[in-house]
This record gives sequence, structure tokens and C-alpha cells, in this order.
Amino acid sequence: MTLNISAAFDSGNIIVESADDPSDIRLSIRKDSESHFYQWFHFRTTGAKATPCTFRITNAAKAAFPKAWDGYRVAASYDRETWFRVDATRYENGHLIWDHAPEQDSVYYAYFAPYSMERHADLISDCLQYDGVSLDILGASLDGLDIDCLRVGEGEKTIWVIARQHPGESMAEWWMEGFLARLLDDEDEVALQLRKDVTFRIVPNMNPDGSRRGNLRTNASGANLNREWGVSTAENSPEVLHTIAAMDADKPVLCLDVHGDEALPYNFIAGAEGIPGYTEKQANNLADFLDAYKRASSDFQTEYGYGLSAPGTANLTMCTNFTAHRYDCLAMTLEMPFKDNANAPDAVVGWSPDRSAQLGGAALDAIADVAAQV
Repeated sequence: MTLNISAAFDSGNIIVESADDPSDIRLSIRKDSESHFYQWFHFRTTGAKATPCTFRITNAAKAAFPKAWDGYRVAASYDRETWFRVDATRYENGHLIWDHAPEQDSVYYAYFAPYSMERHADLISDCLQYDGVSLDILGASLDGLDIDCLRVGEGEKTIWVIARQHPGESMAEWWMEGFLARLLDDEDEVALQLRKDVTFRIVPNMNPDGSRRGNLRTNASGANLNREWGVSTAENSPEVLHTIAAMDADKPVLCLDVHGDEALPYNFIAGAEGIPGYTEKQANNLADFLDAYKRASSDFQTEYGYGLSAPGTANLTMCTNFTAHRYDCLAMTLEMPFKDNANAPDAVVGWSPDRSAQLGGAALDAIADVAAQV
């Protein structure tokens, strides 16, 4: 077979500069739609079984977060289910480079294990097989894709959980799988009680266009959805516009926005401390949630994360700040690593879909701890 590289599939992203010499395969990452952002890549290599290959992404230095390449290892898979890390990954002279001799005729490489729109459709369909689960379509994206919102539970209080505003942060939807699996477990006492006390509105993928197009951070128009809250338009960011309309009609007492962080090798939460009028109740609820999440998952920590915004200086176009301010609720951004959890590294898989899902399931304990207070 002739060595071939392709990315013409859901969430694919790569530009082949040259692939004639397996020892010097030169690639570059395509920019997000209508945007200068790029960092996500996902492609398939065929015809290289047992051939020592050196892959080189030549525009890595100008990626959105170039410091994120330090300590990073490429994700790879033969069957698109089990993903492992390529140890021989390095960042040198502005190039991301890895050496690998594929064991099979076809191998996929990606920035992180992808979460396809096909799998998203399966997730929604699977959840709807459970009693008490319904689906709302909040609206359509610019590409005409549905913004799916699952409704679970029967309580008077509403909790919103959203993920993948940034489409390349695929660990966020793997987290959603674990969260939903536990929430719908009829033998889980925590889940059963929460479904009595709370109504969940769950958006597993806020940015289906960017996900399918292989973008890191933006939608089809080049909008960074997590800078569109309160300023969204139907022409630029209908995904946020439709979600805010639904939130206005069904106000959250808690909003959890799930993300991934390119650089920091930890799981952590950013709060809304910098919003105008941040209350003692919001601060206490956040502290209780953080403590409960640490008890529920050894993968979650509070030592490392983002610095706090000074009072009154928060960017209100970000989901967490916007929702905390508009609805006077507990609002948080959960960040997971693209690399690994430095506190509990895994030499084979790094931070992975399974570990993301486990962290998602553990979030129910933290929510249950504060549900009566929020």
C-alpha cells in the first residue's frame, strides 16, 4: 500500500504538506472556520504498517496555545474506541513531532480522543430510552444542526449543564457520557434523589458545527461561543442566543459549563468571583461544591487553576460569569486536561475518555451536596 493521510471525515483536520518520505511527514493544522484559532487535529494514516514514521506539524508554534505542546503526547487509535498516547512526542523548534511505527494498516491520530456527531446522536437516542427523559431542540446552528437539550428530573429547581462550547474540547462530551450514565442509573440512590429534587437541562454539545468541521474553538462563523453570552446574534452565534432564551424561561439555580484546558495538567473549576455583586451565598455554595467534588473524585483538585478576577472585573460575555450575574445562581466552569492529570498520571492513556466519564459521574455527588442550598 502507498502511504496516505486523510481527514475527510467528521471532526477531521489536517493539511498534508508532504508525505513521500515516511521519515519526514510534514503536516499543518487548518485554521478554524473564519478564524485565526487552530490547535485541534484529527486524521488517518494508511499504508504505513510496521513502517517507522516521523510526523511533523510545522505550524505548531502559531497555534492558539503553543505552550500547551510542552509535555503533550499525541493520542492514537486503531479501532477509534481505544486511544493510547504516543510516547515519542516532542515539541522542537516550533514543530510538534512524533515517531510511530503503526501496527496496523490504518491508524488515527488526534489532539484528544474525538467525540463524533454520530456518537452524539447515539448518546441522545440512548438517553431517550429511559423513562422521564425528554428532548428539547433549543434551535438550529448556522449549519442547520439541532442544539439538543435533554430534560431529566421533576424537581422545581432547574440545573443547567452544558458542554463543548469549544468543539475541540472533546473530553467535555466524554464527561457528559459519564454524567448522564450515572444520572439515569435507577439503582443509584444519589441519582434517584436528584431526579426527584431537581430538573436538569443538559446540552451535551453546544457547538455541533465546530465539532463536525474539526474546529478547536469556534462555530461556523468563527465565533468563540464562550465570548458571546449577552452579545449573541442569530447571524453570528445562534447557539448561545437560543440557549439564553431557554434559560430565561427556565432559570438555573446552578449552571455548570464543561471544558478542557490545553496547558494545565489538572482538573479544576473556575468560578464567577469577579462579577459585579458576587454574593456571600454564591461564594459559600462554590466552596461547598469544590469540597464535595474533591471528596467524590481523587482526580479533582483545587490547588491549581486560573487566577481570580478582581471584584467587578469579570468578563460577562463568558457563560459562567453571565449566568451567575443574570440569574444570581451558582455558576462554574469545569476544566479538564488535554495532557494528563499530573497528580495521577497514566503512562498509557494520559487523560482519557474513560477518566473524563468517571469525573462526570462523580459530579453528581457534588451537585447533590449543594442542591438544597442553591
